[in-house]
Amino acid sequence: MRRVVVDMQNALFADAIATALRNFDPGFEVQQSESPDKTTDLCVFTEANILIMEVTAYTPWKLEERMKIRAELKKTNPDCKIVLVVDENTEKKLADKVRQAKKDGLVDNFIYGSVSSTYLSAVIDAL
Repeated sequence: MRRVVVDMQNALFADAIATALRNFDPGFEVQQSESPDKTTDLCVFTEANILIMEVTAYTPWKLEERMKIRAELKKTNPDCKIVLVVDENTEKKLADKVRQAKKDGLVDNFIYGSVSSTYLSAVIDAL
């Protein structure tokens, strides 16, 4: 059983990701964070293997705020994989920063919001 926490601005998008992961592999146990303030606690409580976070240009989903959650989580759960999701069409500069965070080793992977649910699930499965 792989435990995944999903933290998205849009609840429908979070539901879609959770459903896609469960449909891809019933071995995914997916929890949705109610708010970014509770994400770290949920990851610790569930002993998450993977944290998927949406990054936007708006608080509290900004990249800097996401990196704070990442740093806090790595203190208590250093093996948890971090995946960022960004809309590369409306947030081009932000998408570049997210890609750079991957290059710098700050996150384990990133996914553009326009990818198919099958591709997203395969990327998460490969972590």
